[in-house]
Amino acid sequence: MATGELSIRNQEGITWRHYYEMTKPKIILLIAFTALVGMLLSTPGIVPWQPLLFGLAGISLAAACGAVVNHIIDQRIDALMERTSRRPFPSGEMDTPHAVSFALLLGVASMLLLGVLVNLLTAALTFLALIGYAFIYTLYLKRNTPQNIVWGGLAGAAPPLLGWCAITNSVPMEAFLLLLIIFVWTPPHFWPLAIHRRDEYARANVPMLPVTHGIRFTKQQILLYSLMLLAVSLMPFMIRMSGYIYLAGALLLGGGFVYHAFVLWRGEGRQHAMKTFGYSIFYLSMLFALLLTDHYLVLFFPVLGA
Repeated sequence: MATGELSIRNQEGITWRHYYEMTKPKIILLIAFTALVGMLLSTPGIVPWQPLLFGLAGISLAAACGAVVNHIIDQRIDALMERTSRRPFPSGEMDTPHAVSFALLLGVASMLLLGVLVNLLTAALTFLALIGYAFIYTLYLKRNTPQNIVWGGLAGAAPPLLGWCAITNSVPMEAFLLLLIIFVWTPPHFWPLAIHRRDEYARANVPMLPVTHGIRFTKQQILLYSLMLLAVSLMPFMIRMSGYIYLAGALLLGGGFVYHAFVLWRGEGRQHAMKTFGYSIFYLSMLFALLLTDHYLVLFFPVLGA
């Protein structure tokens, strides 16, 4: 079949599901949740509905824009990896012009919502996070350094800070602490998956840590970062941002992460990698849920506070 005929067939076959898949909806859901937690933690009272609703929509649309740009830039890499080979581009169900138009629509809608209906500071910070993920990470860091996920994770750690800023038009220490938790969480979350998919990353010539430094070294780094994460996760209690409920939960969840990292380190090859990856997602969701639970319980029962 000629290239032109394939292009026409693809354009006629593009559906809303292909656009939806490019936004990486499962990741967007986690981003929206952490942004929402940042919003709700930002004030002891009722959060005003307008910045909450439009802030959440704008942050989510920006994240979706970044995901679509990632699909566009990573077409070659995605085609070489089993995990991503069925995405819209490698499977021939999407073309670049349609995807670029969709990304522009999402990006413009995001900036308009945040800039007009929330505040300019949130719009500016969200734009920086978008550029950081979609271009600095995807175009440069991912392709040039084994520390890609460490520094690239800074953009992915921004949602709770952005949510806080959407409500208060400010970025206090507490908001930066939420960012720090996700920043430290990202490497031990992603590296187990990179261990599991090491051969695919090597085939795609992506310098993930297990490819450049080996699986054993990567396991050591996962264990080290899990210990760092446990320490960082206690900081909300230390600065009296959260109370004893959060402290107890953070210790249990952090201990669980260290346990999984230790089992991964002691195991052979890829053994326990995906269990550690799965636990990392559970860990972050539960930790932020604990922050929220503690925040509202302490309002009604001050004795539970730090």
